[in-house]
Amino acid sequence: MATQQEQARCTREAVPAVSRVAIIGGGISGLAAAKQLAGHDPVVFEATPSIGGVWKHCVYRSTRLQTPRPDYEFSDLSWRNRDDPTFPTHDEIIDYLESYADKFDLWRYIVFGAKVVGVKFLGGGGGGFTELWSGTGEPLQGKPMWEIGVSTGDSDAVQWYKFEFVVMCTGKYGDVPRMPVFPPAKGPEVFKGQVMHSLDYCKLNEQETVDLMRGKKVVVVGYKKSAIDLALECAEANQGEEGQPCTMLVRTLHWVVPSYSIWGLPFFLFYSTRFSQLFYERPNQGLLRSLLCRLMAPMKAGVSKFIESYLSWKLPLAKYGLRPEHPFVEDYASCQMAILPDGFFEMADRDLIRFRRSAGGWSFSENGVVLDDGTEVEADLVFLATGFEGKDKLRAVLPEPFRGLVVNKSSMMPLYRGTIHPLIPNMAFVGYVESVSNLHTSELRCRWLAGLLGGRFQLPSVEDMVRHVDGETEAMRRTTRFYRRHCISTYSIHDSDAMCADLGDRVHRKSNWLAELFAPYNNKDYKEE
Repeated sequence: MATQQEQARCTREAVPAVSRVAIIGGGISGLAAAKQLAGHDPVVFEATPSIGGVWKHCVYRSTRLQTPRPDYEFSDLSWRNRDDPTFPTHDEIIDYLESYADKFDLWRYIVFGAKVVGVKFLGGGGGGFTELWSGTGEPLQGKPMWEIGVSTGDSDAVQWYKFEFVVMCTGKYGDVPRMPVFPPAKGPEVFKGQVMHSLDYCKLNEQETVDLMRGKKVVVVGYKKSAIDLALECAEANQGEEGQPCTMLVRTLHWVVPSYSIWGLPFFLFYSTRFSQLFYERPNQGLLRSLLCRLMAPMKAGVSKFIESYLSWKLPLAKYGLRPEHPFVEDYASCQMAILPDGFFEMADRDLIRFRRSAGGWSFSENGVVLDDGTEVEADLVFLATGFEGKDKLRAVLPEPFRGLVVNKSSMMPLYRGTIHPLIPNMAFVGYVESVSNLHTSELRCRWLAGLLGGRFQLPSVEDMVRHVDGETEAMRRTTRFYRRHCISTYSIHDSDAMCADLGDRVHRKSNWLAELFAPYNNKDYKEE
């Protein structure tokens, strides 16, 4: 007999042939979209048997969130253990997301095991090439604009359903691995050992990961969060007498942080208050603000150096040749700052983790990998922690001409308010803009999207939206060399202000001017009134 919880988690049994709103993806963004768009009875297509997205299907056993609990929660659901100072494990995050789905009865919108394999545009040949977005500027036009092909289970059969509006929430991570490209006879085909992308490693259980790495010479390619976690797990598996050190092959250095405290000061003081963000460039700012940013350049550099001085003192970066040459702010502004897991450099000190630089590239040999200086590093197993191609997931299902519009000439997704592509009609994209708290970024965008579909405001013309998006790209380009990641961390409050203004909500959310200037903003400040 089904338990009370199982009965409460009844999912959608049937999908109508024609509906108003489709949501593709059941991760954080998909759940936020389902909650905000509940009035339209959305259909949520989730390819896997569970919600959670990347947190369910693309994590290691040791993976934890990099954000404190109060900074990673929906505005209308607090963590049960909100005051716990530890970073949540991936299992805790899944429990939290399931409780969110329980509270707002989101299960009734979800179809599990429903993989979207194709999308057809029904709105005619003009597409988005009109003066107003979608031709009229209206997101819902009373007629189907998209047809979605879905395969379920092990069947090759594809069912097609029509919708007025589609919300893409397939995410930037997981599913499609980013694979390095090598010259002929220098790729993995010449290597006698095993090559595995981190995506495949995620599918193994704990005992399988230990058995895979124990006693083997392992090379981990990469130096971001997934590579760091993987190297630590490798070192832990090789602590015995027959253990071998794990070698991290580092192409691009990035700043790593042990905790959210810098010389005893809370990290939010430097980048997460309205006052601190006042001095950083924001998109499409006026002449006076541009002048202010120029005048405050020495202070911004000073803040970055202040943080760098602490990290260089606290961590053995110089000892291992891991101190980046670029300023800390460039990693923060591109959402590439990684929080170190406990014990990482302790393993390096025990010679269980080693570091090799190869900024000019690398290749495979029969017995391992070859660095740019010709040095060979022997290996039995090479892990590629080289990231994912989230945009390729969109290209795989979108039809032409929209497939070719997913990214612009700067290799970024040109999204107005981080949600609407000016040239792709009656469709939204949520979860493709990064910040310190991606959950907050997605939730507020879904609320903004609900306002758009509900007629609370009108979009600018296509030309104005394109101009705004180009201005955002330029602002990021002037802030960090890694701007293509589309990260809003140095102007996140301004970004939220703009969406609140569109919705007609209060822009200044604090109770007094002192808190408004110097207290950090988080999701609770944006609880719906």
